[in-house]
Amino acid sequence: MANIELAPHQLEAIGKMHNGCILKGGVGSGKTRTALAYAVQRELRAPLRINGGGDSGEPVSPKDIYVLTTAKKRDELDWVEEALPFLVTPVRENSIGGVQLVVDSWNNILKYEGVKDAFFIFDEQRLVGSGSWVKAFIKIAKHNRWIMLSATPGDNWMDYIPVLVANGFYKNRTEFIHRHVVYSSFTNFPKVERYVETRHLDNLRRRVLVEMELIRHTTRHVRQVIVKHSADDFHRVWKERWNIFEELPVKDVGELYRLARKVVNSDPDRLGVVMQKLEEHKRLIVFYNFNYELDALRTLAGALGVEFAEWNGKKHQELPSSDQWLYLVQYTAGSEGWNCTTTNAIVLFSLNYSYKIFEQTQGRIDRMNTPYFDLYYYVLRSETPIDAGIWRAIVTKKDFNEKSLVKWENKAA
Repeated sequence: MANIELAPHQLEAIGKMHNGCILKGGVGSGKTRTALAYAVQRELRAPLRINGGGDSGEPVSPKDIYVLTTAKKRDELDWVEEALPFLVTPVRENSIGGVQLVVDSWNNILKYEGVKDAFFIFDEQRLVGSGSWVKAFIKIAKHNRWIMLSATPGDNWMDYIPVLVANGFYKNRTEFIHRHVVYSSFTNFPKVERYVETRHLDNLRRRVLVEMELIRHTTRHVRQVIVKHSADDFHRVWKERWNIFEELPVKDVGELYRLARKVVNSDPDRLGVVMQKLEEHKRLIVFYNFNYELDALRTLAGALGVEFAEWNGKKHQELPSSDQWLYLVQYTAGSEGWNCTTTNAIVLFSLNYSYKIFEQTQGRIDRMNTPYFDLYYYVLRSETPIDAGIWRAIVTKKDFNEKSLVKWENKAA
């Protein structure tokens, strides 16, 4: 077995990890390698040669390792490559102790409900509500040993229910809700008003959460860049409820937001900022939301004669390698599962509703092995209620809700 290099924060985390825990580490902290080292050393009980010390050996308790991750990480063999130094491979005959590594996406979790006496690594928290994924997860956890990896394990107590049930703290979701959740009486749908016995919940969270603190050598510089927009067009959409693109009345709230965002995100001033930052940094990652933004960015790259590549739902192109380039990434498709150490600058061309995606986006260049010390994130936003509302949600570490802003706007009026 090759020598395994682990940082102090990773070694410390391995010492604290246990069956049923959530390894919480920021994007770029090395959760994958830490999880594999834990799996081989503590679950398979095989000696590891770490940082030049110790011996290698056969596992005392060999068991297959299953990893459920994103489809992108599965298809790009991220876990397979990371596991090679540990001599754990998808081919049983080539693995230490005959252990087989199985890597699949969360979408296929139901395939593994019947697996027993294995070790599961659940990469990122993908469990919401009480659907089939949650039921399969709890069934797997009952018959196997497991850990979960996540940079953002939960925004509220409801997010922790599957893990708490899987650890045996509650019989099921119903028991948790009956004990801890008070619903509002004044809504037509279930809305949590408050939680009770939160001190007990804090204790349980401390028992399952293993925080891996990485002392980064990088400094993040998040800079807002206020960009222009057509005040007249925005007024017609936002106040007069008029679809200026089709010359029709706005149908509903969903269309109102779509049109308002198109007005502000389509302003040429945003492209001017990209040009300016490309001059400053030479290599630039640009995150966007909508196809019309991508079209404008493609046109800009063509006009400048700059090499560019894309990561979105249709194209999965590699990062360019020339001296000057643009990498155009759609938020939902490319906010996680890849990294870049050849630039220190990201432009957020438009705002995304999700705080988690905002965090994951920053992590794409904030890696342990980046040669940069200063990282720059340019957040483009207009002085409009829609951009102000989204940004207010992000800085308070919440996801943006369209209905809440409509109510706020109506009250203000």
